[in-house]
Amino acid sequence: MSTNHKLTIYQLLPRLFGNTNTTNKFYGSVQENGVGKLNHITDTALQSIAEMGFSHVWYTGVIEHATMTDYSAIGIKPDDPDVVKGRAGSPYAIKDYYDIATDLAVDAEFRISEFKELVGRTHKNGMKVIIDFVPNHVARTYSSDVKPDGMRDIGEDDDTSLAFSPRSDFYYLPGQHFVAPAEYNPGGDELTSSLKDGKFDEYPAKATGNDVFNAEPSVNDWFETIKLNYGIDYLNGRATHFYPVPPLWSKMLHILTYWAQMGVDGFRCDMIEMVPVEFWAWLIPQLKASFPGLLFIGEAYNREQYRNYIHNGGFDYLYDKVGLYDTIRGLTCNHDGANTWQINAVINHDTKGIDDHMLRFMENHDEQRIASRFFAGDAMLAIPGMIVSATLSTGPVMIYSGQEVGEPALGASGFSGDDGRTTIFDYWGVPELQKWANHGSFDGGQLSKQQVQLRNFYSSLLNIVKNNEAIHSGEFYELMMANEHQPGFDTMLYLFIRYTAQSRVLVVTNFSRNCRELIVEMPVDLLGRLDMSGATKFTDLLSGITFETADIYDGVALQIEPSNGLILRF
Repeated sequence: MSTNHKLTIYQLLPRLFGNTNTTNKFYGSVQENGVGKLNHITDTALQSIAEMGFSHVWYTGVIEHATMTDYSAIGIKPDDPDVVKGRAGSPYAIKDYYDIATDLAVDAEFRISEFKELVGRTHKNGMKVIIDFVPNHVARTYSSDVKPDGMRDIGEDDDTSLAFSPRSDFYYLPGQHFVAPAEYNPGGDELTSSLKDGKFDEYPAKATGNDVFNAEPSVNDWFETIKLNYGIDYLNGRATHFYPVPPLWSKMLHILTYWAQMGVDGFRCDMIEMVPVEFWAWLIPQLKASFPGLLFIGEAYNREQYRNYIHNGGFDYLYDKVGLYDTIRGLTCNHDGANTWQINAVINHDTKGIDDHMLRFMENHDEQRIASRFFAGDAMLAIPGMIVSATLSTGPVMIYSGQEVGEPALGASGFSGDDGRTTIFDYWGVPELQKWANHGSFDGGQLSKQQVQLRNFYSSLLNIVKNNEAIHSGEFYELMMANEHQPGFDTMLYLFIRYTAQSRVLVVTNFSRNCRELIVEMPVDLLGRLDMSGATKFTDLLSGITFETADIYDGVALQIEPSNGLILRF
């Protein structure tokens, strides 16, 4: 038997996941709209996630980030709303790399203990834990109040008189005051007058997280964040100063060691291409030496740099957003010019030789919901795309919490507008997910018949991925070229084989809105490799439907329903 290394990842924001409040007031406070807690992710919830076929849970937004909610009563310095996006705040504007977001704790004093307990619960239920590492930028109000004794805080030893120093953690604009965007309305129009005082004082101003090196970033910039200095002098031809190792590098190694010692099994690393690959090449091997099996997933968008970050940087997996995601999205939405040959273009060019290092998904917190009017408008239309995303390679597949019940992300929530995305900035409940959670029962008690059908599809698919050797560990053989002249073939069909010595499956997906009938032929060299001949029976692992052929050399006649697919064991 082959060893199963294929990851199936469930991404969830604890702030949203456990929230049972259905008020969903525009720009509502934590008291009005409620907030999910780490303790709400119970054994019952985790058992349900594990039974769905997941191997890992990515807990998004657990590290303390800037927020408009005032926790000064328990000794936490408030953040200025002028530099916080949304009342809950962005999970990617980190306020303290060593702390857990106070919002997520039932008892704020024990928030780190509550996180440790969640890690323990997740492991007890047979899954591993991934959290975010945000390396490129921090909140403008960054200050660690729980860092271990003896650790120097980020920026604590900087020479603020210099725009750049290889020994500083930030970039500065000497002699200039930071100016928050005048057009930003913290808390929305109703609340701006009470929240906006224009008095956020940062002097000297620091460079902004998205590489804006002036004191007045725009409202469209990452103005709530400040960029970290890994030893690149951006204002002088991007000259590098990596030796001696910049102080920030060692601080980041200490931070990730701290979380790994707490039982975290992996890190989803934010915007890795904004941090030099030399840093990753220095960091990751040291951590893997101390914590064998520790996982690194990189958010990456430059296909020309994929191999650099995998082979030199040491990443286990990278996002396949600009390749497979974009291609599958076009097919799912029936966009003009979309065709399944484009899937081949991705795997034969973008990810050739590194396909098993690519993380596939159809939703995450940055992307629009499939069921939203901005994407497909119908969650069931994702079925062929999810089959391809999950079964194409031995690389990981990820589902975003709510995707499995067709959450459409309707309406504006506050800082997050009506754009088909579930907010990461605001206090909010996720309506369709709440129906599954069913007041903490996590039994799907309020789901519609179609939602139950959709969730059952995801569960079946992920358990096939988890348990079928050909899919989790097998070789790939595409069948497009062998069948392009077959009657019934068209470019909204995608078909391939996954196989090992003991196991084989034929995957056929139909992105068309119409039923398709096709005789699928397999090349002689493939049949020889599989040692196949004569009568053969094919069983769809998703539905149990069977197809038969008297001689596999003559092919097998299949019928594929609209926007659907078959995973045929034979």
